[in-house]
Amino acid sequence: QVQLVESGGGLVQAGGSLRLSCAASGRTFSSYAMGWFRQAPGKEREIVAAIARMGSTYYAHSVKGRFTISRDNAKNTVYLQMDSLKPEDTAVYYCAAGATRYYSEYPSGYDYWGQGTQVTVSS
Repeated sequence: QVQLVESGGGLVQAGGSLRLSCAASGRTFSSYAMGWFRQAPGKEREIVAAIARMGSTYYAHSVKGRFTISRDNAKNTVYLQMDSLKPEDTAVYYCAAGATRYYSEYPSGYDYWGQGTQVTVSS
């Protein structure tokens, strides 16, 4: 069992930055692929970024070049650095963990989810 707790969300103006953190419980964090998803009102949950156990990364086209995912296995934490934020980035952001070697682009590929953190970007 893994528990995930996100933090770092908030209100920011367009062009600004936020850094999301996701702290995981347990001693097997390094064995999980990790993902960040987001869900805006009335829309489906979508992948933002993901990182595999060995560190390879994936980014959605809409955030490539603006967001950076990273992990610190010693701290059981995954991060999402978000720069050049746009109003369309407004959503609830969720952290997810998958007991797999590689990441998935789909919510069904993850076994554990955090409660979410709100990110609001004003124009």
